[in-house]
Amino acid sequence: MKSPNNSNVKPTVCVVGLGYIGLPTAAIVARAGCKVHGVDVSQHVVDTINRGEIHIEEVDLDGLVQGVVQRGMLKASTAVAPSDVFVIAVPTPFDEHHAPDISYVLAAGEAIAAVLKAGDCVILESTSPVGTTEALRDLIATARPDLKCPRSLGQGGLTGETPDISIAYCPERVLPGKILEELAGNDRSIGGITPRCARKALTFYKLFVRGTCVVTDSRSAEMTKLVENAYRDVNIAFANELSMVADHMGLDVWEVIRLANRHPRVNILTPGPGVGGHCIAVDPWFIVHGAPEQTPLIRTARGVNDGKIHHVIASCEALIAANPAAKVACLGLAFKANIDDFRESPARLVAVTLARKFGARIKVVEPFAAQLPKEFAGTQAELIDIDSALEETQILIVLVDHDQFRAVPLAERASKLVYDTRGIWLDQPRAAGAETEGLRLAG
Repeated sequence: MKSPNNSNVKPTVCVVGLGYIGLPTAAIVARAGCKVHGVDVSQHVVDTINRGEIHIEEVDLDGLVQGVVQRGMLKASTAVAPSDVFVIAVPTPFDEHHAPDISYVLAAGEAIAAVLKAGDCVILESTSPVGTTEALRDLIATARPDLKCPRSLGQGGLTGETPDISIAYCPERVLPGKILEELAGNDRSIGGITPRCARKALTFYKLFVRGTCVVTDSRSAEMTKLVENAYRDVNIAFANELSMVADHMGLDVWEVIRLANRHPRVNILTPGPGVGGHCIAVDPWFIVHGAPEQTPLIRTARGVNDGKIHHVIASCEALIAANPAAKVACLGLAFKANIDDFRESPARLVAVTLARKFGARIKVVEPFAAQLPKEFAGTQAELIDIDSALEETQILIVLVDHDQFRAVPLAERASKLVYDTRGIWLDQPRAAGAETEGLRLAG
């Protein structure tokens, strides 16, 4: 970053990874007056952004990107460029054994190391297992022995030696559909390898964040992000388990939750077909992997939420098999409402499983998709719009609570068999003795 003598000069910024977090971050930083160089491995993504267009669906992002690109504040390429601040926002998936994969982070760090200079600040934003920021520091230290890297307190970090670069961790905490608003408005936890690193990163975030920025160490910041998503996962698991208990007992889970939540200290979340997305469905495994003997609750919650997907599939299969002449519309593929993000989506898994079993009987409605994902190849399932679904199908399976689906009035679905996993059509008549929490049959 620029020296105090040039405090009015905004730093140049390089954002590595231009996906659901990286691109909005790059655009907001550019709006704040920083020249931003965005980096992505996809030439298609790079070309799209350089045209002032976007490759993801997010409220108000298209206009913002168009504006900052036209003003020359944001450009994209497939190669890292020298900058004052580097922000890493690349994926951190897990493998088949639920072990975190930080290879994308380390690859980004290797590319950044080649262009680092004294005074630069490297910030990791990717959700990561505890210790990843230190691993990034170690990689940079090995790649650039000519630069003094910061050392944490346990490694003699306060020796009086001033490091040449700063390294910190600052995770996002945003809601898809409100990313631009929350990137700027939400509080941020900024964890430095050293307190000096945290202060350097704080200076950068204060350029565009209105929320409170709290400084801490990198490991605490890494754990905080994981804890936030594991907390959500555990509470959703309670709601999903409750929905299966209600099924077993022949109760309406939506009515039970509505009544229970009238208690002043009870706030049960809404059940669904499972848990999706790259955060809540993934991050708890990072904690479990780091402390397997100390995480029975977190591990069990993950099992409950994954198990709910299979519960929904079984319920759908039974309903479809009991009505062999009916055509079926699966409503939604995204992991949550009003976005085009299908990562780890339980809705997508339910729909593709039904398509593979029932073939051409299955129609899919997803207003945020131009075509069915590749998993549907060979199934004969068809992507149709909501109007066609209401005209052509006899069974409606609500998997995502898109606003478009919420807006369908009772008059257009009263004659349908409805399996509502999201509780958006509670006015749908419910048959006496219905054994599925979402099944609301015409009377």
